[in-house]
Amino acid sequence: MVRPRSVALVTRDPALYHELAGFLRERRWPTLSLLPGERIPDRVAVVLTSPGEAPAINHPNILTVGEEVDRRALGAAVRHALDSGDSQGEIIVGIDPGPRPGYAVLVGSSVIGEGILESPEAAGPFANHLRHRFSSRHVLFRVGAGDPPARNRIVNALLAHQRSVELVNERGSTPRGSRRPRDAAAARTIAGTPGPSVREPLEATFTPGEVANLQRLSREGSEGRVTISRSSAHRVLRGELTLAQAVDETMQRRPPRASPSSPVRGREPL
Repeated sequence: MVRPRSVALVTRDPALYHELAGFLRERRWPTLSLLPGERIPDRVAVVLTSPGEAPAINHPNILTVGEEVDRRALGAAVRHALDSGDSQGEIIVGIDPGPRPGYAVLVGSSVIGEGILESPEAAGPFANHLRHRFSSRHVLFRVGAGDPPARNRIVNALLAHQRSVELVNERGSTPRGSRRPRDAAAARTIAGTPGPSVREPLEATFTPGEVANLQRLSREGSEGRVTISRSSAHRVLRGELTLAQAVDETMQRRPPRASPSSPVRGREPL
């Protein structure tokens, strides 16, 4: 059997066809143009199509492309498929936990995407995006064990979307001398480090130090005007509101201060 080394562009969408045909032509990759439902030759390593047309295509390695094409990530994924001939390769996502988690998406040793999530809870929609993008592949998420509040929120968001999750000891995950941002470098290392599987949601427990740190940050953010309560700090740690929102709520609950120039009300002298 000939090792598959071609790319199949399978779509009825003229705009998508024009975009992807130019993308493939620039890289001089062997390409076939087919319609959904047509037989795909054995030599095809990867299929490019739209999310709506993917269900009608019978192939083990399908990459779906939406309206906005991330050429760097798509190019890395196609290059990996052509080089390895591995149509069943697992997608591994490393996530460096934090208020804005960093992530790296790997196929084998190739990084096909990296970036920043807006919040720990954004890991759930991100997981759905990858499931549709790589509809024929298993996607495994590896989450660093640091920053427990953010870590637990990330893990629970992924489990809520029925994703496979491993918890990774991220000690030493940031390579020394790395020129990449810390979260991107750490996420790449986390992606390459196996860990125990997580199958049940993690309990949201917070240490006194984590609560005290948020209270300190609230004082700094409000220039010493307020300190959020412990209950508000717990809500921030659970992701129910942001620190800025907690500070605003606390300031709104404060009674207005009397102006020094205001007259003192009382019984008038006889």
